[in-house]
Amino acid sequence: MNYNILVTGSNGQLGTEMRNLSVQYPNHTYFFTDIAELDITDRTAVARFVQDNRIDLIVNCAAYTNVDKAEEDEATARLINATAVENLAVTGVRIIHVSTDYVFSGSESVPCRETDAVAPQTAYGRTKLEGEQLLFAANPEAVVIRTAWLYSPYGNNFVKTMLRLGAERDELRVVFDQVGTPTYAADLAAAIFTVIETPEWYPGIYHFTDEGVCSWFDFTVEILRRAGISCRVIPIRSAEYAYKTPRPAYSVLDKAKIKQTFRVQIPYWTDSLDDCLARLK
Repeated sequence: MNYNILVTGSNGQLGTEMRNLSVQYPNHTYFFTDIAELDITDRTAVARFVQDNRIDLIVNCAAYTNVDKAEEDEATARLINATAVENLAVTGVRIIHVSTDYVFSGSESVPCRETDAVAPQTAYGRTKLEGEQLLFAANPEAVVIRTAWLYSPYGNNFVKTMLRLGAERDELRVVFDQVGTPTYAADLAAAIFTVIETPEWYPGIYHFTDEGVCSWFDFTVEILRRAGISCRVIPIRSAEYAYKTPRPAYSVLDKAKIKQTFRVQIPYWTDSLDDCLARLK
């Protein structure tokens, strides 16, 4: 298989890891774009780009991910998380689109399956769910991969923030009553390439995070311990933290479907954290 692949949002965490990993798959021709190269909110520009470059497959890594700002400016979040997704969908080419655990209520107590009821509680979650719905309405053969707690050596993310704060402060107060799975962007990129390289195309919704479960408190303790930073981490309840926007209490996704369908190998989250920390050094 030799595809002309368009990767949108290629300057973000996931897009950058897609670019890094693409050298291992030289059989494809890649078009890595961000807002400067292609404005995906412009339907005409998207159609022209796909036609001119004979794109066979789109991997949409672009998203409006600022949960708090989305509450204040839901229109912009919708433009990027929903309208732009529809613009990509109507081109008719195969699409792998990345979505989020925020489409669920966050009040579950067992890992969420792809078939579970959705009930987003935030503007971010609502616009991401709308993107999924518009995508499948226009392009039923699409693949959606929902993920959670993404981090990498690039951009702004929880790991880099805790490393910085841990080095600056004597103690950190971190919530212990929000549970999920840290997901290394390099692992998600590898899973996407596994989907691309699978001879059969299996459309639908899939869940991907790294293996294991922890709280933000647990995650912080491991980040600092493994980085050799001595900073006291104090567990607090979400109610003690001044969130502008509610965060899901439970963000664990069931990954059985993607493992069974694509034979994806998923690392344990602490092993991937070690790899990220080594790269940051």
